[in-house]
This record gives sequence, C-alpha cells and structure tokens, in this order.
Amino acid sequence: MRAYMKDVAPYLGIPSGERRSLLREAWRDLTAPSSDELGETCLLLFDETPRELHYAAIDLIGKFVSTTNEWFLVEYVEPLLTCKSWWVTVDGLGSVAVSPLCWRYDASTLVRQWSRSSNLWLNRAAIQHQRSWRGDTEVPFVLELCAQHTHSNEFFVVKAIGWALCDIARIEPDAVRRFLAQHPELGTVGVREAKRGLGELQVAR
Repeated sequence: MRAYMKDVAPYLGIPSGERRSLLREAWRDLTAPSSDELGETCLLLFDETPRELHYAAIDLIGKFVSTTNEWFLVEYVEPLLTCKSWWVTVDGLGSVAVSPLCWRYDASTLVRQWSRSSNLWLNRAAIQHQRSWRGDTEVPFVLELCAQHTHSNEFFVVKAIGWALCDIARIEPDAVRRFLAQHPELGTVGVREAKRGLGELQVAR
C-alpha cells in the first residue's frame, strides 16, 4: 500500500473494506458534531502518521458533511488539502467536502484563490470542484479555471483538467471541442481524458 502511494505516508496495512467496516461499528452511536468539532477532529486525524487515519477523517466528513457551515472549506478543508497531500486524499476530500460544499455555498472567490495558488493540490481541487454536479455544472467558470493551467507540466493538474473536460463533454461537447482547439498546448493526458468524454477515445480511467 505504501509503495503504491509512492511512500507519501506509511500505512497500518488495513484494507479499505475492512477499514470502513471498523469505522461504521466505531461510529454507530456517534452523535452529530458541530462544524468546528468535525473540522478540528479531522485536523487531528491528519496530524497522525498512518494514512488510514487520514482516510478516516475523509470518511467522517462524508458522514457528517450536513453539519458543516460556510466557513468549513476555508478553515478546515484547505488545511487538509495541503497536509501530507497526495491525489488519493485530495480527491477524497474533493468528493466529500469540496464538491458538495461549493454547490451548497458560493465559494467562487475561494476556488479562484486555490486556482491561483502555487500549490498544485489546491489547483487540482479548484479545477475539480464541480465534479458530480452534472447538469448544474457552471461550464464557463470551470473552463476558465482549466484555461489557467493548460501550460502546466504537473501531471496531477493536467489530469484534473482532463477529468473536468470529460465531465463537461457529456453535457456540452461543443464547448470541450472549442476548448481543445483553442488550447493545443494542453498536455496529452488532459486531451486523452477530454476525448474519452467526447466518445472519441476509449481508455481505462
């Protein structure tokens, strides 16, 4: 497990299915925390060394995200995104916190700050912040964020652009075709994912 994650953090060696089962049992009678209690707990979990405790924090947010307030993204999610960062935690936080909370609250100013950051993981989170929004996707805004990074050589940023374009291709394919034509500098992995969304290329994710 540690080798697969490029030695970013050590593991206890608990498989994901077993971890989730143990957490469900441990949290069976857990009362809903306040937004701050949830955030502080997750910061403490991320401060621990084993990666499984970071995953536990992500699962905890997923369980209680309805208790969070409009400040949760900037006060807690941003520090978590930049703590011992790797794609698995950044994308996990994106699914349980960034995407749902950006949909619930107007976080466009914060997302723009993340996109302009020198931290590639904040860039990735910004580009992917509307994943799963489907027909509610703010296509011009997401394309604006993607365009800010088309010259990037960072694999995880270019991949995020590709995934965002892949999602948009399912609802506004012509917008993606125009974007690709206007940005020939976009890296290969980004173009490949976009074309997969357009149905022009079939590859495994």
